[in-house]
Amino acid sequence: MPKRYSRNLFQAAHQRNGFGRRDFLGVLLSGLACAANELASPVFDLPSQVPLFREVAEEVGLKFHHFTGANGEYYMPEIMGAGVALFDYDNDDDLDVYVIQGTTFDPTQDARRAKFPPAPGWRPGNRLFKNLLSETGKLKFVDVTEKAGVGHVGYGMGVAIGDYDNDGFQDLYVTNLGSNVLYHNNGDGTFTDATAKAGVDDPRWSTSAAWVDYDRDGRLDLFVANYLDFTVRGNKHCYAPTGERDYCTPKMYQPVPARLFHNRGDGTFQDVTEAAGIAAAVGPGLGIVCADFNGDGWPDIYVANDGAAAHLWINQRNGTFKETSLLSGTAYSVDGLPQAGMGVATGDFDGDGDQDIFKTNLTNEGANLYVNDGHGNFNDASAEFGLLLPTFPYTGFGTEWFDYDNDGRLDLFIANGAVNRLESLRGSAYPFGQPNQLFHNEGEGKKFREMTGVAGPAFAATEVSRGAAFGDIDNDGAVDIVVANNNGPLRLLLNQSRSLNRNHWLVVRLEANHGNRYGIGALVELRQKGRKLLRRAHTDSSYLSANDARVHFGLGEDPKIEDLIVCWPDGQQEAWDKIQADRIVTIRQGTGRSIRS
Repeated sequence: MPKRYSRNLFQAAHQRNGFGRRDFLGVLLSGLACAANELASPVFDLPSQVPLFREVAEEVGLKFHHFTGANGEYYMPEIMGAGVALFDYDNDDDLDVYVIQGTTFDPTQDARRAKFPPAPGWRPGNRLFKNLLSETGKLKFVDVTEKAGVGHVGYGMGVAIGDYDNDGFQDLYVTNLGSNVLYHNNGDGTFTDATAKAGVDDPRWSTSAAWVDYDRDGRLDLFVANYLDFTVRGNKHCYAPTGERDYCTPKMYQPVPARLFHNRGDGTFQDVTEAAGIAAAVGPGLGIVCADFNGDGWPDIYVANDGAAAHLWINQRNGTFKETSLLSGTAYSVDGLPQAGMGVATGDFDGDGDQDIFKTNLTNEGANLYVNDGHGNFNDASAEFGLLLPTFPYTGFGTEWFDYDNDGRLDLFIANGAVNRLESLRGSAYPFGQPNQLFHNEGEGKKFREMTGVAGPAFAATEVSRGAAFGDIDNDGAVDIVVANNNGPLRLLLNQSRSLNRNHWLVVRLEANHGNRYGIGALVELRQKGRKLLRRAHTDSSYLSANDARVHFGLGEDPKIEDLIVCWPDGQQEAWDKIQADRIVTIRQGTGRSIRS
């Protein structure tokens, strides 16, 4: 009976001639996991009835429920989706929401006859919700899917956001079980399906995708992670230890190679997977993040693989990549074991000027916190920073480094939800629900503090969360979270921490003038008295999802900004010294003080 955890932990440890820390944690889990949430305490000195986050999705018009198309056959894609994107598609200075939807596996099947049928009034296909904040001054959304032409009906997985033709409007790439879709933003509120013209389709099971200018030519290229060779006809039957049908592990199928598409600059792309060396290693890819991990100024690519070694593709600066996960220390757990990598995020959480990696995994594995030494060598310090034990009981997916309380330190959110039946939920119609988690960065040398238990009712829900997208959706200076639930409703976690402290903030919108209009991959450093804050312009990371391209800084109680320094994707560096706090600013390349590197 195939199952992700079919062996006793003691037996597994004995067979590999060592009893690792994760085995010890597994033994203690039943007693300590419950205590983890009880130990959480607020980071705010003044008591308040205002929760850190308030769930407002339906209240503001984001009415959406994910449909899995499940019919009792336990097709693996049912449990893996889906993603969500935050992006300003109409350039009206507020964030809109694009949500990925599932469908039936048999096109002739009536959705109402599915195991979990959609609610009355349900409309098939992905949905685009326009934010009316700039027009009305109030946070409210309206469904504009049909008008925009982006309601693709397919078995949707993920979404990537990027302006691939440098016309100033962000485009959409949608991944599916089956053919993917590239929507070109026409700049007038509508999109055109440019998949065939661009040559970026992939008919397999694609998951996360990322736009990255890997050769620094000013044009965004496209990396697409593929998962397994699953087909409906080849569906395998797997079972829980109780004998009940359950979803299979990825070991029951073969992994499928990722794809890398090079942007030619004329609206078309060339498949350079083989030429760039990406075909040299194959894994069941789920999460993707692109960043300069070794400090050479060129973007690298990290892929979280499910049940196999992760991949770290280091850019060789000549159009090729070299896979270095084993040498860099990012392939396996601290015990040297492959893990079920799902979501991934990168950021300078410890303030030492380099990109550290956080990866979510399966229940009974715990998350990884790979700390960078500045040269692309990593140490898994999840236990040392207090992130291993609290994540051990859960299966993590969407995740991101973000400063939710604007104190200048990067915190963590994790969207959780099981992929195999949970014995604790026996009798439930959908026994996969788990609570999401929030962790506060306590500062240099200190462990993270779990805030889940005090973050408000939004974190008390037990759902099957997957994708998560991050951005300041109401333009109040605090980062909000949109969570896509599998077989559940979309959630908008509105950040209310500004009601609980006096911290200042800055949101930076980049405009590059040498291509790559949104400055994807740029490093932005903000200097205050006594500290430097480093952030990265990106839309990738998390799981199947895309984030706000703007760069957010929490400043703490001191509003004074000494310098804002941008290292643009083409390597040019500029500084600005008259930036005011508590506002959204646009930084244009060529208007600052040039800095020689």
